[in-house]
Amino acid sequence: MIQRDDVCILIPTYNEAAAVGGVIEGFRDVGYEQILVIDGGSGDGTQEIAADAGARVVEQSGSGKGQAVREAVGLIEQPYVLMIDGDATYHPEQADRMVEPLFAGEAEHVVGNRFADMQPGAMTRLNRIGNGIINSAFRYIHGRNLKDILSGYRAFTRESFERLSLSADGFGIETELAVECVRHNVQTTVVPITYEPRPEGSETNLRPVRDGGHILVTLYQMAKMNNPIFYFGSFGVLSILVGLFLGTFVLFRYFVAGVPHEIIALGSGVTLLFGLQLIMFGVLSDLIVTTNRQQRQQIERIEQKLDELETTTAAEEGSSPPAETVAGEGPDTRTEEPNVQSRNH
Repeated sequence: MIQRDDVCILIPTYNEAAAVGGVIEGFRDVGYEQILVIDGGSGDGTQEIAADAGARVVEQSGSGKGQAVREAVGLIEQPYVLMIDGDATYHPEQADRMVEPLFAGEAEHVVGNRFADMQPGAMTRLNRIGNGIINSAFRYIHGRNLKDILSGYRAFTRESFERLSLSADGFGIETELAVECVRHNVQTTVVPITYEPRPEGSETNLRPVRDGGHILVTLYQMAKMNNPIFYFGSFGVLSILVGLFLGTFVLFRYFVAGVPHEIIALGSGVTLLFGLQLIMFGVLSDLIVTTNRQQRQQIERIEQKLDELETTTAAEEGSSPPAETVAGEGPDTRTEEPNVQSRNH
């Protein structure tokens, strides 16, 4: 059973005056009254429109969407958060669909898949290609298929969010959320949603080439903690290939032209050894990460069992009768008899 008062609608905004009012009204129409707009200092009246529509408005202390989300979650008291962009590209009517897995205990983090029902004109061809590359890279590097890791429509428990180590300030926050959910074994599910074109007069703050490149770099860098054998192994393989190329060149020049290249040969040997060491380091790091992950899962299982034991103990104590009732005699019974005897005399 969905309790809408337990859900805070989080809307990070920057110059979204053309759409944010309609987004807030859409959520209020379907029963969500707890709405927080965190704004990056818009100069087009976004804050005033959001406040007039009934939302709580806070101006973020820093800059960037990632910093806004981290700051906003710290201000939220509700146990569940539904994050959505303020550009009217998502449907507030699908909010129940997003939070239902949280209330059912099926997930701690929900990602809305825009590609399940993307309307014509909602995404340019360049953005589609970029999203495809990024999703494929995430699936290959981090071993999970979340279908649309850049989706801005997400629902999560506040407790699971606080377990994540997040540092991205800009649009990399969605990528970081996806990677951290995999790293910390946060139960994540994907639900289909509708994705609409931006309304007229609303301009995107996304710069596809620059932001897309930054997201790919973020994916690769975060593999250091989540998939170290890929991170260090890729550098190691590259170093070995360079060493083999240099070694082939030295051998060719020596046997064909009779010219020795001692310095290049030394460089070839060094790069080969360096590459092998990186691969070995990646394997050892992967073993450490796997061990830590297993230990963390065991600790979480122990904590869960302790919580269940405490709940069961509290329920049993609450159902036991009071001590005076069990004894079968109270103070009134003892004081009653002398009075009866005195009346008989």
